[in-house]
Amino acid sequence: MTTPTPAQHHDPSQQALADHSVPSGAPHFVGMHAFFIGIGGSGMSGLAQVFLARGARVSGSDRDESDMLAELRGKGISITLDQSSGWLPEGVTLVVASAAIRPDHPQWMAAEQRGLRVMLYAEALGACMRGHTGIAVAGTHGKSSTTAMLGCALTDAGLDPSVIVGATSPQLAQGCIAGTHPTSDGLGSLLLRDSVGFRVGQAQVPTGTLHDQPGLLVVEACEYNRSFHNFRPRFAAIANVESDHLDCYGTFDNVIASFHEFAQSLPPASEGGRLLIGHDGAQRTRVTAGLACEVFTIGFSPEADYVVTFDPTTRACSLSHHRTTLARWTARIPGSHMALNAGTAMTLALWAGADPLRVARSLSLFAGVDRRMQLLGEVGLTRDNRTGSVRVFDDYGHHPTEVDVTLRALREAERPEQRGGRLICVFQPHQHSRTRHMLSEFASSFQHADIVLVPHIYFVRDSQEERTLVTAGDLVEKLVERGVDATHLDSFDAIVERLEQAVRPGDLVVVMGAGPVWQVARGFLALHASTSKEKLLAPAST
Repeated sequence: MTTPTPAQHHDPSQQALADHSVPSGAPHFVGMHAFFIGIGGSGMSGLAQVFLARGARVSGSDRDESDMLAELRGKGISITLDQSSGWLPEGVTLVVASAAIRPDHPQWMAAEQRGLRVMLYAEALGACMRGHTGIAVAGTHGKSSTTAMLGCALTDAGLDPSVIVGATSPQLAQGCIAGTHPTSDGLGSLLLRDSVGFRVGQAQVPTGTLHDQPGLLVVEACEYNRSFHNFRPRFAAIANVESDHLDCYGTFDNVIASFHEFAQSLPPASEGGRLLIGHDGAQRTRVTAGLACEVFTIGFSPEADYVVTFDPTTRACSLSHHRTTLARWTARIPGSHMALNAGTAMTLALWAGADPLRVARSLSLFAGVDRRMQLLGEVGLTRDNRTGSVRVFDDYGHHPTEVDVTLRALREAERPEQRGGRLICVFQPHQHSRTRHMLSEFASSFQHADIVLVPHIYFVRDSQEERTLVTAGDLVEKLVERGVDATHLDSFDAIVERLEQAVRPGDLVVVMGAGPVWQVARGFLALHASTSKEKLLAPAST
């Protein structure tokens, strides 16, 4: 089979912006008026600001007011909260819709009635790669953390990348080194800064082996609905490939085929195309079959091309290639999966020409993205003649593997049992279809939790029929069958009340899920506002 190069792909999104692009540098959109439907999301707000920085006039709409909308308005972006009328500003030349928007949305239909081009978020992001040196981070898990790590590392290395992540981080705007100051442990501590999901860098790479080439654009490449097929990166990583999003893929074979098609978007080795893929767990034989780009593997196995090591006790990490150690660093974030994410970010950064010592320093200071094993606060508590604290974490994990590795990492790092405490997990399933397809896998992923509380399933994208096929109670029943202390409480208020009754000094509480379950953590901390030590950097909504 002949692998198509980027020039052989028909890409209407590139053509849609062709008149606003320059071939020798990052795209400029002077003269364009882009309207963003759902502008308040992490990815959409970042993309809107990239358009703004490149010269476009930008406006948009969203359903609800938020801090992000206030920030966008402060930068001169006009935003309406009325999406029902189909109103669009005069002079709009392009409409960009978030992945959650459907063609029957009033503003989408109004755009089509005017004869305007409507692009989905992924199409517009792919079009932004025109004139950039693109780096895409793909995989079923770990994309946001790895993309943010890489963006920070490249910034700290002086390569000034543009970055768009589907989550937010307080370090992304300026990098990890600029956002820290020395402390007694030598690792640094965060200064106050707003969390962001994007940064806009230079039009040309300012230094390093890619000096004066088109500026770096680092993106999180999501596989949902085959969104990442719109991207044309020069470098890419596929960390892992597992069964997910079966509501749009149907079978795991189709998931693998989709990652293979994404890998085909890389240019051939003669044009600098490189793919980094997980040595284990990424279906690499099928995904990389027939590719024209260079292919390298990464993992903990000594047989991988790039080998990562991680000591869970000290969190010491290293990356080696051909038995030569490239860099060593000490991670702030626990978990072997985070060490592998960091190794992936390190490798991609080196490919982009970054200095390994600067990258290692950056990774050692990286404190994470919001809602990924994020410590929200500690609650002082006295019960049964014992005094201590309850530590409260927030996490976005919503796939069985993510649940398992996160709980494992928290147990490993926090060891609540040594304080006489337990690991209590509040988990909200995300989508009925995912819960139904992976019910057995979910039932096996809570072995590191002592208590599991399950609210209602977050209903998004699924049909009403799908909603009738599985309930949160079905998951709890499977957990109980496996000996897990699990309870279903439908409302968040009921779970906050149960937590208040059940917690004791030394406990660790982690609230997990891609839906609004973070409200449980906030509600619990609010009950103890006078005794809690909350983080200075509260997580932003993703």
